[in-house]
Amino acid sequence: MTSTLRCSPSFINLKDSTKSQKTPGEYFSAAPCFAQTKPSYRIRVIRNSVQEAQLSFSKSKPSMLEGYRRSEKPEQLHQALSGGHSKENDARVPVFVMLPLDTVTQRGNLNRPRAMNASLMALKSAGVEGVMVDAWWGLVEKDGPLRYNWEGYAELVQMVQKHGLKLQVVMSFHQCGGNVGDSCSIPLPPWALEEISKNPELVYTDRSGRRNPEYISLGCDSLPVLRGRTPIQVYSDYMRSFRDRFRDFLGDVIVEVQVGMGPCGELRYPSYPESNGTWRFPGIGEFQCYDKYMRTSLQAAAEAIGKRDWGTSGPHDCGQYKQFPEDTGFFRRDGTWDSEYAEFFLEWYSGNLLEHGDRILLAARGIFQGTEAKLSAKVAGIHWHYRTRSHAPELTAGYYNTRHRDGYLPIARMMGKHGVVFNFTCMEMKDGEQAGNAESSPEGLVRQVKMATRSARTELAGENALERYDARAYGQVLETSRSNSGNGLCAFTYLRMNKKLFEGENWRHLVHFIKIMSEGGRDTKLLKRGSSGSNLYVGFIKEIKTVEDVIEVVLV
Repeated sequence: MTSTLRCSPSFINLKDSTKSQKTPGEYFSAAPCFAQTKPSYRIRVIRNSVQEAQLSFSKSKPSMLEGYRRSEKPEQLHQALSGGHSKENDARVPVFVMLPLDTVTQRGNLNRPRAMNASLMALKSAGVEGVMVDAWWGLVEKDGPLRYNWEGYAELVQMVQKHGLKLQVVMSFHQCGGNVGDSCSIPLPPWALEEISKNPELVYTDRSGRRNPEYISLGCDSLPVLRGRTPIQVYSDYMRSFRDRFRDFLGDVIVEVQVGMGPCGELRYPSYPESNGTWRFPGIGEFQCYDKYMRTSLQAAAEAIGKRDWGTSGPHDCGQYKQFPEDTGFFRRDGTWDSEYAEFFLEWYSGNLLEHGDRILLAARGIFQGTEAKLSAKVAGIHWHYRTRSHAPELTAGYYNTRHRDGYLPIARMMGKHGVVFNFTCMEMKDGEQAGNAESSPEGLVRQVKMATRSARTELAGENALERYDARAYGQVLETSRSNSGNGLCAFTYLRMNKKLFEGENWRHLVHFIKIMSEGGRDTKLLKRGSSGSNLYVGFIKEIKTVEDVIEVVLV
């Protein structure tokens, strides 16, 4: 799993699409549902037919993205819900740990099996519930359409089972490489990149015409553009192959399948690509709706309401990637983001994203039904400029969340309809730690998501956005894991297993944290004990000899 800023794609030359550009960053990672919300501007581009898209639009006109409701007191829309603690406050929260991005090699083998075995043994002794791994489309289906190689993952599943751990597996249909936290390069399958090189319109495109090959554009979801199959069919075949290969482990060892639905595996547009200096925190990003399939859809939506001029382009005054809201006519405090045109465009833009998620999750639900493995999906934690009226970075990413509208309730309802866990990040971040000019509020954003998932009766799981090892970060996760304000967490996945995690003080903090989460987060004083250790830690040391013995073989 990649995270919010960890795996945004780079703009790469499509003729040389296997090149990786590593851009270490220091800000955020992302980097990962239920009554459906039907957008009023619901467009399906079928065989590039504007007429058919208009027909689809006209049949779904009633309410513009159910769940988006103007509040009588809009300034209070994002404040915390009142109410007491629920019994969820005392529930145990299982902790998982993300494995390295390169857990499986380019050749499809398990990477450093001896180190992995020692790491899993250590994590099990610390009380971890299990681990999470990315099942990369670019590795598994690398050799050609419908030719799958799951052997490296099969070896990992057996090793996880041997240690009595559980496994979360991410169906990663996006590129890895060239972004914050990326330690390797894994592009899309070569045969898919060949199709993209023949038809560059298959990938997301910004207003300047820059193509982003990290993920196939949702504009062609239902078109047979990948050697006779639609992207949704390709993803479905992949998930079906995974189910068939690991049927005996699903629900027992493999307890969760997270369905990737966009860049970094998140349900969003690639609006803030950091590589090559295209975007820099805390920039507002740009809309990604300029490939021909998205343009056709926009045109159809505008014509369906008799506003043909609105379908020629996205907003003309929305600025550039690195700018701030007040630098633009569209996003500034009194900008056109609150106009009739903006309402049309933003509902179309976010509505397409919701329908994309709905299509993939509908397929996943049918494929994994009866396996007893939970399904989850990830939403990006875009917390910068959250304190502004327009919430510009959220809008360009596809979340129609402003001072007047709740952009996360429709997503939670869509996921809830399919019984999918809503996975969210930023759980370790505090407002006071953020740069002042970013207008960030990760705490406010998390509260809003917790309330949205509670209202939609959708389960909520969490991740940390940055690699953090300090007690302060763990303490914040404990705070956000409780249900006194919105949903409590059903699970937490820690980013990420590496050599540094097993070092003395870092390891002690992790062990304390796992113990507290296993007790429902009640004994928060544990994290204040510093480096004095605990019985759990001492017991672990006696069993494993020393943490240094583990570090010796872990991720060297």
